[in-house]
Amino acid sequence: MNKVKTLVVAFLLISFASFAQNDGQPKFGYTNVEYILMQLPESRQIESELKTTSTQLENQLKAKYQEYDTKLKAYESTAATMDKVVREDKEKELMNMNNSIQEFQRNAQVSLQQKEKSLVDPVINKIDQAIKDVAKENGYTYVLSNQALLAGPEDGDISPLVLRKLGVDPSKVQQPAAASPAAAAPATKTTPVKTTPAKKK
Repeated sequence: MNKVKTLVVAFLLISFASFAQNDGQPKFGYTNVEYILMQLPESRQIESELKTTSTQLENQLKAKYQEYDTKLKAYESTAATMDKVVREDKEKELMNMNNSIQEFQRNAQVSLQQKEKSLVDPVINKIDQAIKDVAKENGYTYVLSNQALLAGPEDGDISPLVLRKLGVDPSKVQQPAAASPAAAAPATKTTPVKTTPAKKK
């Protein structure tokens, strides 16, 4: 998912769990939120829904462009024989279609981003709560993102505990190499649009 990393960082870069302390000494743990997210069944569902939405938007954009291209070619082949009024009407129509396509491209990108956020945010909230629960149950004072961690003991990684809390068996999932990158989501393609021909005098 293309924006998942941004959403994760914005939503939960570092989760502070100020709960129990061990003999007055702070206990630090760390986890990889992106890795946890990608192991959940919801992640595959989110990717599937985003791919479907992206494909629909791309098809709509392609249809608009094809309609525009057909009318542009028709204009170019007959412009020389058109009277001034008809030619100006055709040019205005093409310009409006061009503007409409560009607006659709912008709106489609925003729509896809909003849909992604609406799908990802509830899952991030669930992960956030699981991290806090694990921290409280195991006496961690702070839980850091491993992407902000230069070094740390292996037993400080609470990712397996968080996965279990979320109903996922950590022994049956792929282990992260370092910080597992989020899977790329299909982005809405931008189809180049021919410019409206300059008005002939």
